[in-house]
Amino acid sequence: MAGSAIPDVPLNDGNTIPQLGFGVYQVEPRDTVAAVRKALEVGYRHVDTAQMYGNEAEVGEAVRTSGLDRSEVFITSKLNNGYHRPEDARRAFESTLTALGSDYVDLFLIHWPLPTRYDGDFVSTWRTLEEFQRDGRARSVGVSNFQVAHLERLATETETVPAVNQIEVHPYFGNEEVRAYGHRHGIPTEAWSPIAQGRVLGDPTIVDIAEQVGRTQAQVVLRWHVQRGDIVFPKSNTPERIEENFRIFDFELDDTAMERITNLDRGGAGRQGPNPDTFDYVPD
Repeated sequence: MAGSAIPDVPLNDGNTIPQLGFGVYQVEPRDTVAAVRKALEVGYRHVDTAQMYGNEAEVGEAVRTSGLDRSEVFITSKLNNGYHRPEDARRAFESTLTALGSDYVDLFLIHWPLPTRYDGDFVSTWRTLEEFQRDGRARSVGVSNFQVAHLERLATETETVPAVNQIEVHPYFGNEEVRAYGHRHGIPTEAWSPIAQGRVLGDPTIVDIAEQVGRTQAQVVLRWHVQRGDIVFPKSNTPERIEENFRIFDFELDDTAMERITNLDRGGAGRQGPNPDTFDYVPD
């Protein structure tokens, strides 16, 4: 399987990102090298990690020992919630590059806006990420878990439009207001928790559509995401599942199936993760 099977999504800064990636959230460091190596062998060319995941070094090792050139793999990482102040963010970013064993990262994100911490100041944090992009050590910069009000504040007070916004999206929580804002302003949506940590699997609608198209339920849900234009990066430690999740570009869902899945949206009640307006976790 070739990585070229994955479409690229254009970013607003002139770069592109593979629409399907491999996520390593909650993948233990001891398992990360093998999982990422398997993903790269299958054909993934986009890996999504974060400082708070604790496995950046293992992602870097997997890429270095994969036989692929660094330029062939798109790597995303994200700023630890404890390092929003500019000087802290600069030191943390250096630690990411050191852990990855690379002189640049393809995409670097503010992991959470944390509007109830740091006096509500995520703007100076964003300006610090702008520095990383200007000096070339971050090819693109973006945000994660930003709500419309947070994005509007960046638009008012800073010069750089985020390259992406990585937010919770799955059939039970479409997060449509934030997605729509991104669409209007050229900010592609990256969908985390794309199958709601497995909770949508077994849903009668998903089961029925999967049976109709002869695909697994996970493949159907991931296909729904990519047909909506979002970037998605499922994670798994299981080699068979890593391969299965890759095989979503050789079939399509018709309009009826797409609408049926979209209609599973439960609004705010479907949210599985924290609410970005109130989430204030900082690691010890």
